Amino acid sequence: MASLIRAVVLVTLATSFCPAFVESIVRHYKFTVVKKNATRLCATKPIITVNGKFPGPTLYTREDDTVLVRVVNHVQDNVTIHWHGVRQLRTGWSDGPAYITQCPIQTGQSYLYNFTLTGQRGTLLWHAHINWQRATVHGAIVILPKRRIPYPFPKPQKEEIIILGEWWNSDVEAVINQAMKMGVAPNVSDVHTINGHPGPAPNCSSKGYTLHVESGKTYLLRIINAALNEELFFKIAGHNLTVVEVDASYVKPFKADTIFIAPGQTTNAILTADQSAGKYLIAVSPFMDTIVATDNLTATGTVHYQGTDALSPTALTTIPSRNATPVTNIFVDSLRSLNSKKYPANVPLTIDHSLLLTMGIGVNPCSTCQNGSRVVAAINNVTFVMPTTAILQAHYYNISGVYTADFPGNPAIPFNYTGTPPTNLQTQNGTKVYKVEFNSTVQVVLQGTSIIAPESHPTHLHGFNFFVVGKGVGNYDPKSDPKKFNLVDPVERNTMSVPTAGWTAIRFRADNPGVWFLHCHLEVHTTWGLKMGFLVENGKGPNQSILPPPSDLPKC
Repeated sequence: MASLIRAVVLVTLATSFCPAFVESIVRHYKFTVVKKNATRLCATKPIITVNGKFPGPTLYTREDDTVLVRVVNHVQDNVTIHWHGVRQLRTGWSDGPAYITQCPIQTGQSYLYNFTLTGQRGTLLWHAHINWQRATVHGAIVILPKRRIPYPFPKPQKEEIIILGEWWNSDVEAVINQAMKMGVAPNVSDVHTINGHPGPAPNCSSKGYTLHVESGKTYLLRIINAALNEELFFKIAGHNLTVVEVDASYVKPFKADTIFIAPGQTTNAILTADQSAGKYLIAVSPFMDTIVATDNLTATGTVHYQGTDALSPTALTTIPSRNATPVTNIFVDSLRSLNSKKYPANVPLTIDHSLLLTMGIGVNPCSTCQNGSRVVAAINNVTFVMPTTAILQAHYYNISGVYTADFPGNPAIPFNYTGTPPTNLQTQNGTKVYKVEFNSTVQVVLQGTSIIAPESHPTHLHGFNFFVVGKGVGNYDPKSDPKKFNLVDPVERNTMSVPTAGWTAIRFRADNPGVWFLHCHLEVHTTWGLKMGFLVENGKGPNQSILPPPSDLPKC
């Protein structure tokens, strides 16, 4: 931290005397991964943390800054950190997903993550990217605009980070390991959390989160969904919010009384303290419009106006029903890129690679499992098998036998994806990537299926932002649906929900060489194999190839 303070002081002094001074700086952080006892729901258990904090520390940066984070592992588990949404231009070695871009950091070892925040401003998150560690290993990334560059909306008077999560009374690794052993779905969490706190719960008057406000002031809420397995609604009694940015991309401002936010997504929204002095409930509840189980315990907090008596009653609100699909559609359909002269929406208009990827559940034989079978997940009927050597290393050093570059760009056997499921629910296993040329344009239609149960899939692409050009229910129609695509101001994101029994179409330019993970951000589905990789080949120019690996890259 001292080095960070010195860097800031040096930059401040330099800019005072030299207006032409380059203002991007190097910011140094140290993340020490340790176990610490934490008490929630009136029970205590050890959890994995960064610097002893849950949620973890916030990275404060500016656009174009270089960030160096030394991660030191002092726990018995292997560790990695993913900087979710950071473009990682040519720096795939710092992306973080275990066995995709790096081997994990082993006990007693450390690794220096090194990346530059190019062309991004807003809110992102960081989290562990191995097993289920991100249940407690997560935190915020705040990317301020360059100095003297204003927000494209009235500057709020204060800012507040709000991280939504889940809490298990049991050890999360034991939860998923037991489920995998039996071949069934894992237990849901015990409670949702706001900045690590659930609020009052049955049989436990748990501490809740409080946002202190002053009448008439505006607050930029940097809302992050760090939950493992649940898409969430966020609502404040008696107040509307003005949404101004998602996933570190500005949007055309719009008002909403309910925020819909999936795991891995971030939303910046302005709260105006324009109500009578008092206390107002903050509510966080799950969304699930199918038969899949969720944690139905609402997390609560309070907006507390200055001068309000602590014993004053709290104004309540009605939370959306668990299956409130219309609420999610209203929110998602309101999102539009700013698409201004300063912040254009550079949507690819011609496409080099057009993919249709089905996303869903399958069932494979398992002689040791409870019913002789195991629930799995797959993309285009391929259940991803994690390698024991990182794919990016295998690609860079041309190591054979780690992966194959034959991931199918379309289903091998088309079927009625959202209709009656096929009789054969078995999937293929494989460690496969889809190869694209540098700077080629890619359209991916993510198609949900109804196998076992149709379900929403919040899908994250590493290494890129993408434009969400279309979505719909039922099966994607390649003839009629593209005619309705928004190619003018579609929202730009890094994580987007594929609607239950529906589809979402995204486009991006493959201008970042390396190996980039695409996966459902519901951790249970990632564990089951709902993931694949894009291998973007090097270009021909000097700045079109992945940088060499750092000397301290962890070994498997």
